[in-house]
Amino acid sequence: MVTPESIRESLERGMDCEHVEVGGDGHHFEAIVVSAAFAGLSRVAQHQLVYAALGERMREEIHALSMQTLTPEQWVGRRSG
Repeated sequence: MVTPESIRESLERGMDCEHVEVGGDGHHFEAIVVSAAFAGLSRVAQHQLVYAALGERMREEIHALSMQTLTPEQWVGRRSG
């Protein structure tokens, strides 16, 4: 069974993240992913990095994942705002 923790672990192994939060009910998941790798990329390109980090899991196990992708600067601004 897919769990939020297993998705978080896959993301942390698959890409350089400063912060990752994943929640969900086993069928639908939501994630906040903070990475310097997102700087200068479009939202689509950021999401493609996340999908690449999850690899086959996105095609085989994870059927619904909504996400917010942020650079560290955006994350700090969001948290202090």
